Amino acid sequence: MIPISNPKSQFTLIQDDILKEMKTILQSGQYILGENVDALEQEIANRLGVTEAIGVGNGTDALVLTLDAYGIGKGDEVITTPYSFFATAEAITRVGATPIFADVDRETFNLDPNKVEEKVTAKTKAILPVHLFGQPAEMDKINAIAAEHALVVIEDACQAFGATYKGRQIGALGDAACFSFFPTKNLSTMGDGGVITTSDTDLAKRLRTLRAHGSYKKYYHHEIGYNSRLDEIHATIILIGLKHLDDWNGQRRELAKRYKKNLQDISNLKIPQIMEDVTHVFHLYCIESEKRDELAEQLSNESIQTGIYYPRCIHLQKAYKTLGYQTGDFPIAESLSRRLLAIPLYPGLSFKNQDKVIFALKKAVKE
Repeated sequence: MIPISNPKSQFTLIQDDILKEMKTILQSGQYILGENVDALEQEIANRLGVTEAIGVGNGTDALVLTLDAYGIGKGDEVITTPYSFFATAEAITRVGATPIFADVDRETFNLDPNKVEEKVTAKTKAILPVHLFGQPAEMDKINAIAAEHALVVIEDACQAFGATYKGRQIGALGDAACFSFFPTKNLSTMGDGGVITTSDTDLAKRLRTLRAHGSYKKYYHHEIGYNSRLDEIHATIILIGLKHLDDWNGQRRELAKRYKKNLQDISNLKIPQIMEDVTHVFHLYCIESEKRDELAEQLSNESIQTGIYYPRCIHLQKAYKTLGYQTGDFPIAESLSRRLLAIPLYPGLSFKNQDKVIFALKKAVKE
């Protein structure tokens, strides 16, 4: 089976370095929020061009803590996309606020700024765009709307480490940004991990307190916080991977170019569109077809794994039934949930195996 993603291929490449560093950590006796976490936070801040990076337990925690740190809670609204992983909206609900959805752009799958402004009310406190599948959202327009209404902009950058927007790194485009290091992400670890980036020093100070039970000094707690601390093993794995990230993302883009060259002229099959002035890092490569399910079955028969991201939009999830959304409220997002199919793309995917995917797709479309 050709997998849709294969994090083992990346970890195998750096396993000797990982094992060496793990031994050092074992002997150090410092396992949480130590030297490696400090080094990772500094490396990420320097790379993205922000002043602060705060390591946390996972990407979802990054979203929750950031919303909390901004004081967003009960009675507040946050505008976001209905077409993302559930955690994007879940984090908003977890702090007591209400997710307000706006439809997505037909070509990029990201939050459509033209649909955002009509959702702003007196209760709106933030906009939470997602850089879906590795392509940056239209941040200039989103930031302009936020500035006009005095709103906070929090980037959900969990799928897009290394992407750029008009020459700037994502993670430095809003007031704060949240990343995940889940094993399948472009920059990942062998478990969970996350980071929050910002150039707001006061926000960073509060986030560091929140991640450690609301404690600014050991055993002194001035607010209710969380237990969401990045450990040393995950930090060193991410640090090692960071040295290879540009190469890995380059491989993703090269594979995407080969897909485009071979698939762009196939009728009844649509390939991803890339915005101008961005670097797309292809966390996922999703094709679009009215016969998505049939294609998935035929590719499976050819020992090719595919994935559906995402089969049910967030506003139609049972967990959000009380919000009163109905099928048809966000037609573009709902159409994508029925049509998009992710096909194999990851660092280490050989051209030979990619050609098998291409051949099988062409065969399946003809049939």
